[in-house]
Amino acid sequence: MNITYPHVIENSIGEKIVFNELIKEPGGDKLVGESFVVPGSGPVMHTHWLQDESLTVIKGRIGYQVLGGSEQFANEGETVLFKRGVAHRFWNAGDEVLHCKAWIKPANTFAFFITSVFSAQNKSGKAQPEMFDAAYVLRRYSSEYDMTEIPKFVKKVVIPITYFTGKILGKYKHFKDAPEPVRP
Repeated sequence: MNITYPHVIENSIGEKIVFNELIKEPGGDKLVGESFVVPGSGPVMHTHWLQDESLTVIKGRIGYQVLGGSEQFANEGETVLFKRGVAHRFWNAGDEVLHCKAWIKPANTFAFFITSVFSAQNKSGKAQPEMFDAAYVLRRYSSEYDMTEIPKFVKKVVIPITYFTGKILGKYKHFKDAPEPVRP
């Protein structure tokens, strides 16, 4: 999948990401963009194994939490940095659309991964993505990302079975140009 910038994605639960540009930098490309989230919405607890992620609040109030920590909040002008390997989540903790400037570094496969997740959410019409597409991206990119809230049994048994069933049924033709996962 060849992504051109700006690249805009939206999911069915009120999140919109605009990837504005990919900046070549030492230590890996930096993907720069903006995030818009409706009140009460945001991604579940997840981990970027290989990337740092930064969100600077332009408008609104962000709630955030690292795994095992307490809920925290940041307001306009404040920045939240999630270091690679640290499970985290964030949400719109205000009453208006949360608007953040954001970057992730190194970009690796992030734009493809999150575009695929949003697309799978849109297929299902809810936060839980369509099962075959979810199994594909979660299995293929497990060296880069983890959805912390998914139970181990589901990760170790259900997702692989769903993936192989989808493969047999020919469900993954739309992923033919998927980038290779980054291995640490």
